[in-house]
Parts: sequence; C-alpha cells; structure tokens
Amino acid sequence: MQTEIQPVLGVPQQRSRSYWTISLRRLLRKKVGVACLSVIVLMYGAGIFSAVVTPYGYNDQNLVDPSTKAGGCRLCQGPSFKHPFGTDRLGRDVFTRIIYGLRTTVIITITTLVTGSLAIGITMGLLAGYFGRLVDAVIMRVGEVTSAFPEIFLVLIIIASVKPPVTEWVRGIEDTLGVDIIRLGVVDYLVLSLALAIFSWFGMARLVRGQVLQARENQYVEAAVAVGGSTPRILLRHILPNVMGPVIVVVSAGLAAVAGSEIFLSFLGIGIQPPTPSLGLMIFENGSIAVLRTTPHLLLFPVGTLSVLLLTFSMLGDAVNDAFNPRAR
Repeated sequence: MQTEIQPVLGVPQQRSRSYWTISLRRLLRKKVGVACLSVIVLMYGAGIFSAVVTPYGYNDQNLVDPSTKAGGCRLCQGPSFKHPFGTDRLGRDVFTRIIYGLRTTVIITITTLVTGSLAIGITMGLLAGYFGRLVDAVIMRVGEVTSAFPEIFLVLIIIASVKPPVTEWVRGIEDTLGVDIIRLGVVDYLVLSLALAIFSWFGMARLVRGQVLQARENQYVEAAVAVGGSTPRILLRHILPNVMGPVIVVVSAGLAAVAGSEIFLSFLGIGIQPPTPSLGLMIFENGSIAVLRTTPHLLLFPVGTLSVLLLTFSMLGDAVNDAFNPRAR
C-alpha cells in the first residue's frame, strides 16, 4: 500500500497563489500601466522632496535681468539652462513653482483620500453592509443628501465659513509657539481637504456596502460568527480583505478626480491661495491670450504638467481595473 502511495506523496505540491499576487503580476505585465505608475511616482516623488529636487525656493526671485520684455513684463525670462521653464512676472523660477504645485496636489490628494474615501467611506460601507436595517438606512440617506446638492457650491460655502475661524485658531498657535504656519499654506491644505473629503466618501461607502452584502453571506463569515468572533474582528480580518479589490480599482480611478478638483478650485480662486504654489493657480494667473502670445511658457508648462498628470492617472486606472477586476478582462 505504501509503495503505491509513496510516489504520489513524493510529488512536490505547488503553493496556490493569492488573489493579490495574481493581480499584481497582471498589473506588472501591462507596460502602459507600469509606465504610467512610474511617471506618477516620479512626479509625486519630486513634489514630496521638492526642497531637495529644486535649487530655488518657490518665492525666490531672480532680479538679475531687468530688461523690459514684450508685453511689458520686466522679469519674464524664457527657458534657459539656469531656469529650464523660465521665470514668471516676479522673477520666480517656473520649474520650481510647478514642483511645489505638485507637492500641493500630493498633500490634497492623499489627505482627501485617506480621510474621505478610505477612512470614512470604507468604515461607513462596512457598517451599512454588515448591520443593515436602521444603520444602513441612516448612512445611505445621509450620503444621498450630501450628494444631492451641487458640490462646487457646498465646497464654496464650507471654505468660506470654516476658513476664517481656522485661520484665527492657527494664528493663536503661531503666537504661542512662535512658528510661521499660515505662510506655509497649512490652513489652505486643511480646509480644502476637509471640504473635498465631505463629498468623496459616499461613492466609496456605497461600493463597499454592496461588496459587504455579498461577502457576509459566505461560509467563512458564518464560521467566524459560529466560533464567537467579535464584530470588529469579523469586519477587519474576514470581510475587509475580501472587498479591497474593487476598492483599489475605484481609488486608482479617483486619484485623477481629486487632483482635478483641487486644481479646478484653485483655478476658481477658492482653493489654494498665493503665495503657496498650485498648478490651478498658475493657470488662472496666466490664462489669457496676451500671455500665450508674449510669454507662452508661463501657461504651457503648467498646462502640460497637468495634462500629463491627469492622462497618466486615467490610463493607470484602466490598467488597475484590468488587473484587479477579473470580469473586465
């Protein structure tokens, strides 16, 4: 008997690959997705380490060339070896301000996603899908109310009503600690992230709720309940890992929307305020035919950076969707 079983037992058993391993390998096989991810990491990495990447500060002025340029701009120097993207009307390096503008986009995007889509959205979706009934009804109705109004007007109201008291509170901290905080744009980052997070959680909550409604009927959840597992353990250890695939797809696709919202609000003048650099603010300040005719580098480089960023986010979202969503293949 043993002589017949021994060869079977001697066959090396292959370890089954997990869903995450298979999905990541699919993503890495997609050259377009890897290229887009590399571009995003490069651009966001430059924004995060902007103080090291750029040789100038975002408010440093180059007043060496006082010659009057076309259109009456004294300090608008074109691209050169010293200033690859040229300088603006105040003699500030455009390349440096674009890098710091990417830093602004990184801060707003990550803060909004972590506090809104991920923290609030996933938590509300787990609670609504698992408990159902009254909890589900309350969370979904609140989310529907917040998404029923035009987002731009509510964001404007929130920024106009919240920013003044927050600014006064931060000024009190500055007086106490003797540290300059407002000049760094911390208040703008905080208020804008809060306003965007309030309206970004409901879509994620609705997605997670639908996934949890399916996952809670599986046998592994019933087994965890039968052995006396606590509700937090069941949600975090058994249900949440099995609904993260669609969440990753939605987050990757939503990065462009959050970045675009920050830039659009800054373009309208209700987002990041000067002197803190922002791509939307740079486009707003130079969005005219006169600038495009006389000093086109002031508009083309910020618009080009924004176009590359949004395009790579969109293409990365498609690649992640193909890799993590088996139905999309």
